[in-house]
Amino acid sequence: MSSPADAVHEPLPAAAAAAAAGDDFIEVYPEALTREQCEQLVRRFDASRDSEPGRVGGGVMPDLKDSRDLTITGRDGWKDVEQTLNLAVFRGLLQYLRRYPHTMIAPLMLETPGADGKRHRITAERMAQMDDNALSPVAQTVFRPGAINLQRYTANRGGYPYWHCELYPRDPHADTLHRHVLWTIYLNDGFEEGETEFLYQRRKIAPRAGDLLIAPAAFTHTHRGNRPKGGDKYIATSWILFQRAERLYAGG
Repeated sequence: MSSPADAVHEPLPAAAAAAAAGDDFIEVYPEALTREQCEQLVRRFDASRDSEPGRVGGGVMPDLKDSRDLTITGRDGWKDVEQTLNLAVFRGLLQYLRRYPHTMIAPLMLETPGADGKRHRITAERMAQMDDNALSPVAQTVFRPGAINLQRYTANRGGYPYWHCELYPRDPHADTLHRHVLWTIYLNDGFEEGETEFLYQRRKIAPRAGDLLIAPAAFTHTHRGNRPKGGDKYIATSWILFQRAERLYAGG
């Protein structure tokens, strides 16, 4: 049996080593969409008559969030955009899971069939050996996409200055408690400020058209959307949620 002193010198698990190295679990993936795709989305948003004042968990509160929002999930004429965004986000999610494998394997004791016909638990080391064809169906079993919002923050006025997180109790189905990570794709730039600012990590993410931001949804990553200056700011945003228990544990 090792002593406490000996334990100090034992190798750290992958996630612990990442934390020790100063990782903050905030990742930005450049060019998840092309600039042309982003420009098309901005034009379609501006042409739509269906946008509404942005909402927070308690309703429309422009002192907390001042924006125009358009939920495209399930909306006629937007299915192609929803598919494009979800595909771009899923590619980023696979990268995120490889960097932080315990995002998926810490909450759930996952097993997959091995070449020997037996079921084997997925560890960080096994995940590192899985190619995208092997990892994708596991991620799709565990996670589901949230409803996608397109949002516009008006120059010098709009923003989401309230420090908030994405995980909170709200509805009887507990969907807001199933949120695991948040994501944002910036659809334009060319304005000043307007960063996504994380409180405890003391980090600001400057918007750049096409970039995908992924970060945890819980209070540890409390954040706000700073006011854009000199130009409107457009984003697409949502969450990756856990599958509901009745699907995850069906027949279990």
